[in-house]
Amino acid sequence: MSTIELPEPLSPEVIEGSSDMPTVLTVDDEASVLSALRRVFRAQGIRTLQATSAAAGMALLQTHRVDLVISDMRMPEMDGARFLELVKHHDERIVRVLLTGYADMASTIAAINQGAIHRYIAKPWDDHELVLVVREALTRRRLEQKNAELTELTQRQNEQLQHANQTLESRVMARTAELEQINGMLDAAYEDLDNTFVLAVNVFSSLMELRGSHPGHARRVADLSRETAKRLGLTEREVRDVYLAALVHDIGTIGFPDTMLGKPMSTYTADDHQRYRRHPIEGETALMALAQLQGVAKIVRQHHERVDGKGFPDGLTGTEITMGARIVTAASDLDELTHGAMGELHLPVDRAHDLIRGGIGTHYDKAVVEALLQVAEDLATAAKNDAQIAAHDLRPGMVLARAVLSAKGATLLAAGYVFDERVVRQVTAFASREGVRLTLWVRSDSLPSDVKPVKSPRA
Repeated sequence: MSTIELPEPLSPEVIEGSSDMPTVLTVDDEASVLSALRRVFRAQGIRTLQATSAAAGMALLQTHRVDLVISDMRMPEMDGARFLELVKHHDERIVRVLLTGYADMASTIAAINQGAIHRYIAKPWDDHELVLVVREALTRRRLEQKNAELTELTQRQNEQLQHANQTLESRVMARTAELEQINGMLDAAYEDLDNTFVLAVNVFSSLMELRGSHPGHARRVADLSRETAKRLGLTEREVRDVYLAALVHDIGTIGFPDTMLGKPMSTYTADDHQRYRRHPIEGETALMALAQLQGVAKIVRQHHERVDGKGFPDGLTGTEITMGARIVTAASDLDELTHGAMGELHLPVDRAHDLIRGGIGTHYDKAVVEALLQVAEDLATAAKNDAQIAAHDLRPGMVLARAVLSAKGATLLAAGYVFDERVVRQVTAFASREGVRLTLWVRSDSLPSDVKPVKSPRA
């Protein structure tokens, strides 16, 4: 009999930074099955609890923290479908997996409908497949827990900010605006889940940039990449993936030490360079657990590849590199050249464009560069028509032309934001209450005729 090579043991770091060993409850009336499952999971660093009946399984759930339940379908007294339904009522956050024979398809359907199982695995199972299913499920559960913790943290910080000392008013204003934007995104989730998901990625991108030295980079790259993808005729879904990938293309650097983030690459040590060259892989790993981000994860992995094959981490060439990655690569380099990330120099626009053109055939795809530079020129022309207005002249329906940033560079309101009555009231009330002269840049085509800009378009 051939030997199946299992994946590397599951370490706490693999489960998104968890310091606790994950726990799996296995329920089967056959002791041999439980022993086999215990051997598989023990080799992966996963703690197991075992029960030979549904009743015993429920008793263990009352006294232990369990991340995932694997139940056999055929058991005396209560079958797996009914048991997993009870597990769902006990704690719907527990991942539920069903072991079932091919003859039990009707019962399996019942388990899907009643127990809302996440996966079912046919018996006899393949150890490799079983381990991968459990890994994916545990990683997803950890991400959901982290999301809940972040939401709770946001709410606590919002309450703390409301009672902050008056000497911290300027910081309170910036943080409160940020939290209110997040709360607005959460409210929108009940109306349009997909739109909320995109907005959540935007917020996460802004939070990541709090650690970086080039605020606004991801947002600018995302805008350039999205418009370039449209110009190249990509589908709506592909454009969406390109936009999201640009927002989080540097997610793999989130674990870098502050000292490494704050110095030019030319001063990196050998260890720093090795770590930097791994960040596309680590970025892909961080995103792979979310089904909606599979295309995004692929772009993130490839955004340092070159069309001549001299990039990293995989040395891909030409069309082996996904179009989305070719777009994000060129857009990111263009923004870094014009905003000082490469060599800490702010190059003139014409010089930056010449350098990007010079990389055609080595670093960049020709069609991508031609579309990107045209998009950059169009956006620059459109920006000349922006109008600056006083906060008291703000009206619902106006479109924000330039992002509003906090003192640390975090995006409070993104460019393209359409003001509604609630946000207009908040901005004007703050300006009036604090006696500050607050101005915002809006698109001139959204400016009512009765509002006079502080600075006219092209001023």
